Amino acid sequence: MRISLFILGVFAALVCFEKPATAQNYPWCAYYDMGTGATNCGFAISQQCLAAVSGVGGNCGPNPAYQSCQDHIRRLSTPGVIPIEELL
Repeated sequence: MRISLFILGVFAALVCFEKPATAQNYPWCAYYDMGTGATNCGFAISQQCLAAVSGVGGNCGPNPAYQSCQDHIRRLSTPGVIPIEELL
C-alpha cells in the first residue's frame, strides 16, 4: 500500500513539473474592420492573412510582437551581450 502511494505521489509530482504551454508566434496579423478592433496574429504567410480578411473586411500587417527563430538564436549566441529584457 505504501509503495503504491509513493508511486502515485511521484507520478503526481512529475505531472506538476511539466513545462507550461507557450503561445505560438506568427509573423502576420489580420486586423478586422468589425468595429471591435479584433485581431488575429496566427498567420505564417501574408497570403493566409489576406485570404482570412477577404470578404469580411480588414487588412493585414506584420506582427509587432513577432520574433523569428533566427533573431532568437542570434540574440542567444552573441557572446558577451545580455539583452536588456533578460536583465529586468
